[in-house]
Amino acid sequence: MLLTPGPTALPPSVREVMSEELINPDVDPAFADRYDALRERLATVFGTDDEVVVMGGEGILGLEAAIASTVAPGDRVLCLSNGPYGDGFADFVESYGGEATLVDADYDDPLPVADLERTLDDGDFDLATMVHCETPTGTLNDLGPVLDLFEANDVLTVVDAVSSVGGVPVPTDRIDICLGASQKCFSAPPGLAICSVSDAAWTRIEARDPDSLYTNLLPWHEAEQPYPYTHLTTLVVALHAALDLLVEEGLDAVYERHREVAASCRERGAELGLDPFPDPGRSSPTVTAFSVPGRATELQERLRDESDVTLSTGFGDLADDVLRVGHMGYNADADRVGRAMDALADVL
Repeated sequence: MLLTPGPTALPPSVREVMSEELINPDVDPAFADRYDALRERLATVFGTDDEVVVMGGEGILGLEAAIASTVAPGDRVLCLSNGPYGDGFADFVESYGGEATLVDADYDDPLPVADLERTLDDGDFDLATMVHCETPTGTLNDLGPVLDLFEANDVLTVVDAVSSVGGVPVPTDRIDICLGASQKCFSAPPGLAICSVSDAAWTRIEARDPDSLYTNLLPWHEAEQPYPYTHLTTLVVALHAALDLLVEEGLDAVYERHREVAASCRERGAELGLDPFPDPGRSSPTVTAFSVPGRATELQERLRDESDVTLSTGFGDLADDVLRVGHMGYNADADRVGRAMDALADVL
């Protein structure tokens, strides 16, 4: 039983649609119609009127494409971070010649709003990056206060919402480039990166005229047909089937289901003597990270070997100190999470 915070397990209807006969995306107009329908469905789930691009590649492609398309050498970019993916944005910026200013906090702290305000007062920035849900630590960041500051300073924003969109509300209408991926809360297979792009962001991209190739968003905006390259047809139809389930259930109901399952997971963890890694008030409804100093790898291996349950450990310095239960998308299910916590209780 796969209960990792992405890739998630796939619903039966998604697995079934993947067995359909292949459509040639380059010659069959039926596929272009399906791609356009997918983008409309994604706009509904993202809650935006902005153009939505679906690229063939894992979610990290979207993060890099956002930077490759907007950052020119010498551009000043503010990277706000309290986790590994927030830190990683600075690496992308520097790899494309930008000047990254990292305003960071410890991984178990909230976003440093006061430090951000001082940094904005001290200089001008072309772009800002941040992460909504830091999956490695199970943290959901409150973006409202920081978006207020960026709007007041006319700074374009790039937000990694890969592990939140489709599971919790995302303020996409306030974000210039909002990033998602197929394998998280949508419960589709990995392989599609999703970007919603505002008019202001397109204006910047067109002026930038990026010289990158596959990481360039501009061809998706200017292509005569909806996509500039041969698309990943099976993944497109699978994602559409997954989104059908979300829309049929209703987004408010989906968000409530994630909240309820997350609460039950943490209550059960508390009964087992486990603490969530961040403050419970900042823990994401899509993933719970339990603090298990020095034991994460051992527990993960025993769960897999003894109960056939797959959970995730942490990243980097937290690799052996955090055990993560992914209750996002199809896995935001009380029975599935309950079975996983039963298995964890046996191991403990």
